[in-house]
Amino acid sequence: MAVLRTGGREAITDYLVQTTFGQPARAGGAPLAARVACTLHTGRTHQIRVHLSSKGSPILGDATYGSGSPAAPVRAAIVAAGLTRQALHAAVLGFVHPVTGQPLRFETAPPPDMIRLEQLLSEL
Repeated sequence: MAVLRTGGREAITDYLVQTTFGQPARAGGAPLAARVACTLHTGRTHQIRVHLSSKGSPILGDATYGSGSPAAPVRAAIVAAGLTRQALHAAVLGFVHPVTGQPLRFETAPPPDMIRLEQLLSEL
């Protein structure tokens, strides 16, 4: 999957940076990590992963679309949190039931490893 200038299928993701972690290495630089809320308007395979990576901000732990290893303090937080996967969580999932037409909405809290990771990142 990739972001293409022409061709391909339309994929729309809105995103909002909720929290940043760690000081930028240089003035005007990016923070070490961030918590980002994404709203998908289409449902493409790996959509969030591809879009965030194309912005230069891949999801932590994403070996496929990541752009190399994160900074040492972030790597240490990932290990300490026990995160062995992508730091990606579907907090809210909604759709219209295909038979009844009823709108459905499901919400769930982040799993313990991601909660711990965010706690550790907030200490950077």
